[in-house]
Amino acid sequence: MTLSLYNLALRLLQSLFALVHNGHLQWLVGKDSKTLRLINGQKGLLSHIEQTMAGDERPVCWVHCSSLGEYGVARPVIASLRQKGYQVVLTFFSPSGYEVVSRKDTADHVFYLPLDTRSNARRFISAVKPQRAVFIISEYWVNYLAELNAQHIPAYFVSMLVPDGSYLRKWYAGTLRRLLRQCRHITVCDEHSLHNLQYMGFCNVTVVGDPLFDNALQIAQAPYSNPVIERFCQEADVLIAGSISDDKDLNMVTAFINRQPQLKCIIAPHEISQKVIDDIKAHCNGKAVCHTACDHNTDFSQTQVLIIDYIGDLARLYRYGRYAYVGGGFTPYLHSVIEPVAYGLPLCFGPNIHRKSTPQQMIDLGFGAIVNNDRELEQWFNSVSTDRYASLRQKALDYARRNGGGTQTITSIITE
Repeated sequence: MTLSLYNLALRLLQSLFALVHNGHLQWLVGKDSKTLRLINGQKGLLSHIEQTMAGDERPVCWVHCSSLGEYGVARPVIASLRQKGYQVVLTFFSPSGYEVVSRKDTADHVFYLPLDTRSNARRFISAVKPQRAVFIISEYWVNYLAELNAQHIPAYFVSMLVPDGSYLRKWYAGTLRRLLRQCRHITVCDEHSLHNLQYMGFCNVTVVGDPLFDNALQIAQAPYSNPVIERFCQEADVLIAGSISDDKDLNMVTAFINRQPQLKCIIAPHEISQKVIDDIKAHCNGKAVCHTACDHNTDFSQTQVLIIDYIGDLARLYRYGRYAYVGGGFTPYLHSVIEPVAYGLPLCFGPNIHRKSTPQQMIDLGFGAIVNNDRELEQWFNSVSTDRYASLRQKALDYARRNGGGTQTITSIITE
């Protein structure tokens, strides 16, 4: 019954997308919204995939991510798979991943994922002809998994996250649990996820290091230069506020910054829109400018905050910081705390850290901290802006390097 409702909901969603494609009901999703971009990305998608893939007989590994955040896990795995001779077809569900990565030479092909209907799953897999299918973290698509199983195509999950409140543990996820047990292998990053999967009867699970560490370390070690940011930072101490997600993040960071005139700040919002940019500027007492409005000759003498008004470079920009605040910790989804650590930055974040074990590990090692408001953020800043800084920086770097290396193990599992 639950599966029938799922498929009915998808058919209704597909009908809604068709109405929007034909110019109807666009007021429901908003002009230039992320939802509209997703809907437009589905138009003619399967025909495009079929035409693109026709005639290419190289072995294919299909890798699927939800969005740009999950791509950080997939990126080093994709590179390793390509080194082993696989043609990699990379799919995204969210525009935040597809629109950034589709412009870069990362995989052999990058597509949106067609909606998870039975007919779409059959048609997509028939066009792509994958020898392996890899899903990143928690991308549960029932009809795709069922079709892969029906065609005896091995499926793998990488860095699956299974907290105590996971959807997988709900009574109505029985069909999904059955399909996941038929996957060839699942890797997780922590013992807690392993325990929860074993409790549900899974035996095809291995704890492996998080490829996010490999991705962050590779990015940190690669040459990169941004003349605008270099001119903005010069010799100043800089706080990087990355993936600012909601009003609590923004209010806290800007209230702190407004009391610290000697400190410069780079704010990278998680979503880019004119409203988001205007809100940041309004909170910064007129001392904020957008990156795209600047060049290497811009006078930043009266500017305290630089807004990164584009997506895709945050992991590279942490190299310009001395401290980091990572957003999302007042929502259920704290963003990547690993990226700043790859540069040795002491960091802080909001209180909702329980989906992954890495934030608590950073707290235990002393270079990470929870902050609940701007006063706690100020106290943290004062505590690390001392002669402790060099020691904390080294602990962060050592932690990142110690946790690298999981990609090769995962690739070996997939290609064995």
